Amino acid sequence: MTRLLQGERMIRKECIPVLENTGTEWDIIVIGGGATGLGAALEAASRGYKVLLLEQSDFAKSTSSKSTKLVHGGVRYLAQGDIALVREASVERGLLYKNAPHLVRNQSFVIPVYSFFDKIKYTIGLKLYDWISGRLSLGSSIFISRKETIERLPSIKQQGLVGGVLYHDGQFDDSRLAINLAQTIFEKGGYAINYIKVTGLLKTGDKITGVKAQDTETGRSFEIKGKAVINATGVFVDDILKMDNPSAPKSICVSQGVHVVLDKKFQDSSTALMIPKTADGRVLFVVPWHDKLVVGTTDTPIDAASLEPVALEQEIQFILDTAAGYLTTHPQRSDVLSVFAGLRPLAAPQGDGQRTKEISRSHKIMVTGSGLFTILGGKWTTYRKMGEDMINRIEKELHWKQRQTATEHLHVHGAADNMDWNDPLYFYGSDAGLLRQRMNGNADNWISESLHIHEVQVLWAVEHEMARTLEDVLSRRTRALLLDAKESVRIAEPVAAIMAKALGKDEQWIEEQVHAFKELAEHYKLN
Repeated sequence: MTRLLQGERMIRKECIPVLENTGTEWDIIVIGGGATGLGAALEAASRGYKVLLLEQSDFAKSTSSKSTKLVHGGVRYLAQGDIALVREASVERGLLYKNAPHLVRNQSFVIPVYSFFDKIKYTIGLKLYDWISGRLSLGSSIFISRKETIERLPSIKQQGLVGGVLYHDGQFDDSRLAINLAQTIFEKGGYAINYIKVTGLLKTGDKITGVKAQDTETGRSFEIKGKAVINATGVFVDDILKMDNPSAPKSICVSQGVHVVLDKKFQDSSTALMIPKTADGRVLFVVPWHDKLVVGTTDTPIDAASLEPVALEQEIQFILDTAAGYLTTHPQRSDVLSVFAGLRPLAAPQGDGQRTKEISRSHKIMVTGSGLFTILGGKWTTYRKMGEDMINRIEKELHWKQRQTATEHLHVHGAADNMDWNDPLYFYGSDAGLLRQRMNGNADNWISESLHIHEVQVLWAVEHEMARTLEDVLSRRTRALLLDAKESVRIAEPVAAIMAKALGKDEQWIEEQVHAFKELAEHYKLN
């Protein structure tokens, strides 16, 4: 497995000079540092192209750090008859399970069954799910007895319970995968830089030849030349499309998904619960994650995209009410440790009246007359295939020699087998040993004992993972904000002080960072 040797280059101040070199022409410039952009950049870099990825905020700042934490084929899409998407996602789930074994685990799920009809329906449906997955299935689904269902889900509502259907899917840490993908891009010779905002497109005649960009930390502007430009900005793709053509039609619609985080006492089990039908016709998951429970999600149409969406009251109540219908202990608002909202970029429907939950999550590639490559839709599970399809399309459109994908069996940075999922540092994979060495006998000296956050993790985030702000560390390098908003606020000041020393910042920077983080955290707390 690759250690962080070449990855030492993932230091932002050493990347900025690359942007200053006006004589450089990149093969591919990727706009957007979420799942889609990272996947495309890694695909290109691993094929040997000169690649630059630019992210206006932090890697996975928006949608790509706010998922349900599942790498899944999509049982819901099977019910909608989208067999092709389920097959593609199931294959990609299996590949990711092998390529990032330190982040992706085989998660068992149980659908509780309360009628004979549901027993037949879900058993047959999940057998089909297994069959579609083929040799990359994570395990066979089976009907289990009432007794075993209660053993696996000790807090499940027992009245009328017939049994359950056990099946397998993947579970992961989204923003940690994003960081590891960025590190892998560097290891393959590419560059990925955060806090660089694309402000315009360069054109020669009517063809795109690069981008205009600005360093949001210093305000410095750059003109960066590239043979191909990819718009992989998720819910913001229309902003880039309008840079190319101000009259470009709307290409996506935006849907919001909300999750609440609860203490594991509400379902103290390693098995996840899948509620197969909710009042709005979706499914709801109760999934163990980092010693907590993630419960979600919703599907609410949103008029305008934002980097930091806020959960609506009706979404929060919907999740709590739905979970209460299946759990013996009903979660209340006061039990919510954190609530977070993410936005889904869905390809805009052609007809009227189609609801967002009915729009396919398949991805779509568009190429404008000026040569802007845009990718729409998709989801974390299929990030690799989306990147492969995009680079294939670029090679075809620009008449480049076709190069074979190199990512199907490419281990991402940190990949390590035989993980101890109870180890608080497990998500660092092969880097965990390096962090322990730096702890130097102070392994139990946690900044937060409940969330297992150590000073060394903060330093590692700054020195090796391009963390620039307090939010970067507490929301995405560690998952403190999403796991326990109040605890993340409590440790904000000491974490900012550690970062300031590593970054050479002053007391004013610490005060500004803590203030900004506390304001942000208010949207993650319910009381």
